[in-house]
Formats: sequence, structure tokens, C-alpha cells
Amino acid sequence: MKSTVVVADVIEVFEQRGFAFVGKADDGWFRLRGRLTPPQADKGCLCELQLDPSFFDLPRIRLLEIPPELPAAIPHLGADGGLCYIAKGMVVLDIYDPVGQSLACLDRAAIVLGQILKRELIEDLAEEFFAYWHGLFCFVDMQGKDLGRQNCIVAQANGSSLYFVTDNEGRTTEKLKSLGYQVTDSTVLTYRVKTKTQPRPLTSHWPPETVGDILEWQSTLDPQCRRKIHERIKEGERGKANGCLIFIESPLMTYGFAVFYDRQHLARKGRLVDRRDLSYRLKVMPISVVRIDDGYLAQRNIPNSQTLAGKNIAVVGCGTIGGYLADMLVKAGAGTFGGKLTLVDFDCLLPQNIGRHRLGFPDLLSNKAEAMSKELRRLAPGAEIRALPVDVRQAQLGKLDLLIDATGEESLGHWLCGHYPHPTPMLSIWIEGPGTAVRALLRTTTSGACYRCLWHSNGKGELRSTVDPLPVILAGHGCEGLYVPFPASVSVHAASLGTEMALDWVNGTYSPALRTRLIDQTEQLATPDCDPFHDPECPLCNF
Repeated sequence: MKSTVVVADVIEVFEQRGFAFVGKADDGWFRLRGRLTPPQADKGCLCELQLDPSFFDLPRIRLLEIPPELPAAIPHLGADGGLCYIAKGMVVLDIYDPVGQSLACLDRAAIVLGQILKRELIEDLAEEFFAYWHGLFCFVDMQGKDLGRQNCIVAQANGSSLYFVTDNEGRTTEKLKSLGYQVTDSTVLTYRVKTKTQPRPLTSHWPPETVGDILEWQSTLDPQCRRKIHERIKEGERGKANGCLIFIESPLMTYGFAVFYDRQHLARKGRLVDRRDLSYRLKVMPISVVRIDDGYLAQRNIPNSQTLAGKNIAVVGCGTIGGYLADMLVKAGAGTFGGKLTLVDFDCLLPQNIGRHRLGFPDLLSNKAEAMSKELRRLAPGAEIRALPVDVRQAQLGKLDLLIDATGEESLGHWLCGHYPHPTPMLSIWIEGPGTAVRALLRTTTSGACYRCLWHSNGKGELRSTVDPLPVILAGHGCEGLYVPFPASVSVHAASLGTEMALDWVNGTYSPALRTRLIDQTEQLATPDCDPFHDPECPLCNF
């Protein structure tokens, strides 16, 4: 069916509901006007409804008449009358039933409007707070827990300025450099206070325009927080600053506002006998806070779980597994909050490596550990990443929270097990055959198997990855040498398995210690994930 016919059918159905077609919007959406009437209501509100010609997006609905009896801040209704009747992404429109789907959206909007008019959705204001708190964007890079005065950096690039609040100017400056920004000012007065209460708009007067409005609003949420805010504002008032920034940390979000000091009034106040507190009249401006601290960036995707922040981790081998693995570990918090990620590899990136390596052509002939460290610091400027471009047998790794062997070399894996015995936790990750399977083994106890134990068990036909013997496929010739071919996707599988087990480890989950992910679906898995004990023939575990 042609789209013009479909649109005509939808418009005809809406006309039967009292809507009239009034033209097209600038973006091509069809505009209709009519009354949105809640169920069991006698009178509706005049609104404009816009339909996506392709029917992929939800219809837009905007009230043209907002009932005067409604408060200043109401849930699901924007200042321009835009009605949020369903969250985008919560429903998938059936593009093959545009009539039914569009009418269903209209009916849902009518129900939401009815709830708004009955004041039934006031609690939703807390969830929608940021929809009512528009202001200057400010990036916050605070990792410490100390409250009180903080540093604010003003940075500029291409003529535009951004504000960054930090508790570590050096760390944040590195992040700014990666964005191409230069610091132009670091003297902006900034304070940080904490509350246990979620913010919600004050329905009687919104948005706040003065300090008095802010204090009245906060007194309905958390009187103690209101007192701290006022103290910080007066503290800044006693100084010579022209303004200050106040950031409020609530359980689920951080928000803030700027205060502008009227120095002329303050000067007159100093000469007058009347010393009334004039801070209530000071103008304020909301600030939209965007968190860029390393803890938030790692924690956001794994809520209620520990990240790798604060841990001292070493990855031996920055090849096809280790490169992707190091990238994933940093995204999981490695190298942040006082932790450190050490990358060890003496080898250089050659042309034949590029097809399945995290690095690319710009790093050709560079040491893998140094190139990966440079790349990861570019992606995560706040992380502490150390490169050791040496043979691990000559490296001084120091005390480690977790040692990861990503070399895939059996003999070196055995050496690492012997030179870094329990209690150092060790995670070994490797690829079996020509990408047939990927495996990982975590050793955290003296009774658990080490990587060398698994070699003994495999020799006896135990704990193997596949029922049939692994295929032997070699490629290459001449000076390039022979190698085992498999695509980069297999390396990513191995790195993903390693990251999964590292996160389980930091969250106290050590079982199953041996995990296998079968890549070649023509093979049959021989050993389910399990917790193998050390082999009695292992010379490392039975000394």
C-alpha cells in the first residue's frame, strides 16, 4: 500500500475523532488540530497532533490550551505544552497497522491528560526532574567524597566555553586536552553539598529565579541541605567573587545552580545600619550536570556491581587477545580510583598482526604494550596505565591484585604460574585450535587447578574443550612463518570471557573457575564450566 494512501486513511480516522488537517510541519510531519478529551470528561483541551509520515515514530502531541488551574510544574507536560504520554523505546509501533497504532497513542495520551488534571501523577515529578531543570551544561569530574569547596575549571575551544568541576585538576586537565580544550580560568568559586532526598519541582512556583526561591524549594525537600546551601552562598558572598556554583548530590543524580552576587547592593549594605540578609534576592541560574568521573563511566552499565576501580592489575601479552582485553578492562574501571593497569609485552606490531588486533596501521612497528597504553590513555585520560615493553621474565610487576595471562603461550603460562603462585589471583585466557573455542581459568586458591594442572589433565584426556581432537590448521609460509588462522571475532570472544571473569572475581564470584565458550558450532562441548582441583602430577602445585 502506498504511503500517501495510508496517511489519508489515518487522517480520515482522526477527522472522525474531531481532528482537522492543518498542513505540514517544517520536518514534513502532518499536523492536525482537535480536542484531546480524557475518558469520562465533558470537555477536552485543544491540542496539535503531528504524525510521522513513515509511522516509525510516536505521534507528537502538544496542548495549545493549558488549563489555568494547573500548577507551575506538572508531570509529563512541558512548558511548551508538549505531552509525554509514553516513553520512547518502551513500545514498538506496528508500521503495518498505522491506523490502529496511531489511535492507540491518542487514547493513551487522553488517559495521561486525565491523570494530570486529577493530580494523580505528582510523584512522577521526581523521576522527570531533569526535564524541568534546564540550564548551562557543566561537566563534573569528582571522585572523592569530601564535601565543601571544589575547583571549577573554565575551558575553551573554537570560541566556546565549557565548565568542569573537579577534585583533581591534573586529571581533569588531561581529559580536557583529549577534547582539544585549553584551561582559561580556574578561579570560579564552587561548593558541593549532599542530600538524601531526591529532587522534585516545586509545583507552586517553578523554576526558581532567586536564592529565596531555591531555599524555599529545598526546605520542602531537606531542611538540613537548605541550611548548608545558604551557608555556602553567604560564605561566597563574604569573598570577592562575582558568583559561585552550588552542586547538590542526591541519591541518584547531581544537579546545581549558579548564584550571581550583586556587588553594588552588597557595597551599599556595608554602609547602611540595616544589615538585613540580602542574599535571598540574588539571581540564580540552573545548571545541568553531566558526570564524566571515571567511577560513573564504568559503573553506569553495571549498576549494583563492583568495577575494577582501585585494583592493581597486570596483563601479560598485548597481542590479539590482550589488546581487546585491555580495552574492555579500562571500560570496566581498571586504572582508576588509585588503581593501576600494567601492560607487559616486548613484541612489536607487524603488518600480519593488524587483521586481528585492537591496534591498527598507525601503530605499525610500535611496541604493542606502549602503543596500547597510549591508545587507552587517549580513550580514558583519567586512567593510570603503565607499559612495560620487556619480556615478563625480566619485569618487576610488584604486588598485584590480579595477574592476567593473555599470551596464549603454554610454556610462558606455566612459568607465570610458578613465579606468581597463590595468593596472587591469576586469570589465564587462551584460544583453542583455529578459533574452535575460547577458554579461561581463574586460580584463587591452593586447592584449585592452575594453568599447568590443566595441561596435565588434557594429556590424560580430561577437561578438554571438545569431544573430538582439535583440528590442526596452519597458514603462512616463508619468512612470515606458520601461524594458526582465526578471525578477530574469536579474539573478541576470548577478551569478553576474560573481562566477564575479571568482573566476577572483583565481585567475589570465583566459580566456575574453568569456563569454555564454543565458537565452532560443528564441534561438541566436552567439559561444562566447572571448578577443577589441582592435578596430582603438577610440579607447581605439589612441591
